[in-house]
Amino acid sequence: MAGLKYMSGFGNEFSSEDPRCPGSLPEGQSNPQLCPYGLYAEQLSGSAFTCPRPANKRSWFYRILPSVKHKPYTAMPCGNLTENWNEVEPDPNQLRWLPFTIPKATVKKVDFVAGLHTVCGAGDTKSRSGIAIHMYTCNTSMVDRCFNNSDGDFLIVPQQGEILITTEFGKMMVEPNEICVIQQGMRFSVDVFGESRGYILEVYGAHFEIPDLGPIGANGLANPRDFLCPVACYEDRKVATGYTVINKYQGKLFASQQDFSPFNVVAWYGNYTPYKYNLKNFMVINCVAFDHADPSIFTVLTAKSTRPGVAIADFVIFPPRWGVADHTFRPPYYHRNCMSEFMGLIKGHYEAKEEGFQPGGASLHSIMTPHGPDADCFEKNSTTELKPERVAEGTMAFMFESSFSMAVTKWGLETCQRLDKSYYLCWESLRSHFNPNWKPSKQ
Repeated sequence: MAGLKYMSGFGNEFSSEDPRCPGSLPEGQSNPQLCPYGLYAEQLSGSAFTCPRPANKRSWFYRILPSVKHKPYTAMPCGNLTENWNEVEPDPNQLRWLPFTIPKATVKKVDFVAGLHTVCGAGDTKSRSGIAIHMYTCNTSMVDRCFNNSDGDFLIVPQQGEILITTEFGKMMVEPNEICVIQQGMRFSVDVFGESRGYILEVYGAHFEIPDLGPIGANGLANPRDFLCPVACYEDRKVATGYTVINKYQGKLFASQQDFSPFNVVAWYGNYTPYKYNLKNFMVINCVAFDHADPSIFTVLTAKSTRPGVAIADFVIFPPRWGVADHTFRPPYYHRNCMSEFMGLIKGHYEAKEEGFQPGGASLHSIMTPHGPDADCFEKNSTTELKPERVAEGTMAFMFESSFSMAVTKWGLETCQRLDKSYYLCWESLRSHFNPNWKPSKQ
């Protein structure tokens, strides 16, 4: 959308006022007796009041009407959105899904909320500990309704179709190969411009951070300056037919009615905001001598647990880069992991599985489930001449990695009818190369 403006930085103390109302931010205090322009002051807290300063998140809104003015919430159908992790028996197999089906608008109009489908997850919203992974597949914009997640943060990864996200803080256009984060409690609406599909990582009880860099130093990976947050852009709009606010609370959906747009924030300031990031800006670190570095070097965002170095969830990408390692098997190694690995593909072909893993599809390798390159990838890369080469050109694969042992929903295993039951066959043709008479070659 032409003309959208943003502010740059990650976790900064931002301030913004709609230029139509200059001076709408109060000076010198947050909650004056009378706000400029007759506005209401309202605080949105993303952390406990007494959190240490580095973790303390809050923003102040100056709005035409406060969000408390609404009719009572009533339960509404959840569709395929769930946190029931016991619908079906556990499945420890390697799982892969073909591209998830996008409904045709000529058959049924489906907006972002109606198009949410939970694939897998673990934990509990009530105890504020856990994650969920959803797909969204939709074909029409949200009209006079918005969504509010009281349970956690949404990290949204568009795969097909750009999405225009209107929030209380302003508007963001998010295209495939970009991501956005809508943090807990932030109201937003999604406009689409055709058939749209994407992935969502939801975390309960923590917020996403950019990872510590350790010996990498001050620069690298996702740099703070490349994160963008919206600027204030209010709408003073009455909705006589009713505006619906949908609240995800304790894993269920509830709806309330009001007669005005919730995007009526004229000015705001704070460090608790939605934000977006373009994956092309990721500064890639890679091995330049030998061996295969662990994929943690590709972490864009992390939601930390209380255990040092162990994430509730990491968002990891596999971007275009150079491969130059000598005498090394360069694709990802064979692996059994104490973490769960959910992978998606935005575009292109994933290097370890050129066939079968398609944009808009996914795979899940659960805790301690073996995985790795398919037979063709192993044979090709065990014998190829090693020289500097571009890896993953025109491709963007990603991983949601979690310390939780995730359960797959009934929709994910059965209802969606996209599970590729032949996935295991890609390893069936692996053969033994063992030679008990092998001798090292003479140098």
